[in-house]
Amino acid sequence: MSDPTEDLRRNLVTEINSQPGERAELEARYGRVWNTEELTRDFSVQGFLAPFVTVTRKADGKKGLMSFQHRPRYYFCFEETA
Repeated sequence: MSDPTEDLRRNLVTEINSQPGERAELEARYGRVWNTEELTRDFSVQGFLAPFVTVTRKADGKKGLMSFQHRPRYYFCFEETA
């Protein structure tokens, strides 16, 4: 089965992880940032398809998509989906 997003996602993974940012840097660039503990406190995770993770925000049940970097592992750019 072919994934038409695979090349784009691989390029994004390389870009994000080639110069991973520290928390303060990511917050300045993207706004709110979560580590793994904070993510599991605030969201239910449905799945990963690097560099994205699909989540549901526990506070209001809103579904969304976030980006993440591997090391240090931070999640950012929560974007609500329909």
